[in-house]
Amino acid sequence: MKKLEEYVRSIPDYPEKGIIFRDITSVLQDKDSLRMSIDRMQALLDGLDIDVIVGPESRGFIFGVPIAYNLNKAFVPVRKKGKLPCETIETEYTLEYGTATVEMHKDAIKPGQKVAIVDDLIATGGTIGAITRLVERLGGEVVKIIFLIELKGLNGRDKLKGYDVDAVIKYDGK
Repeated sequence: MKKLEEYVRSIPDYPEKGIIFRDITSVLQDKDSLRMSIDRMQALLDGLDIDVIVGPESRGFIFGVPIAYNLNKAFVPVRKKGKLPCETIETEYTLEYGTATVEMHKDAIKPGQKVAIVDDLIATGGTIGAITRLVERLGGEVVKIIFLIELKGLNGRDKLKGYDVDAVIKYDGK
């Protein structure tokens, strides 16, 4: 069986020259690598006391839901502004060119709940930093943040200082 890293498709000069795009669709399209990625991400949570798995749309859903299912935990979606039907809380964060807003249902996290955040990739850390603020505003405690891939050259961990952050695959560049 191939190593998980071998399933990630690397596309040079996309979306711009000098960038290597790490495409996970090739991971998702193979049953062995999909299982391996979920199992290895879930292993990063071994031994932790967790009540809730939180994941941002859309790829955080892909990995977060099966992990929540396997661990018999609730899953809380975080979505772009205007996509959730009930009362929400929101936070804005900075993108490379502008800002974005994410939100979560106001009743999604109960005070004192221990939360693991799951997503496919950490680049600059802006989205996950915003999600940690939402969880904490609702009284939750972020005990772990996990990713399938980390792009270390973009220093996303800097925005997540003070949190336990881990990734299955770590690339040195951008």
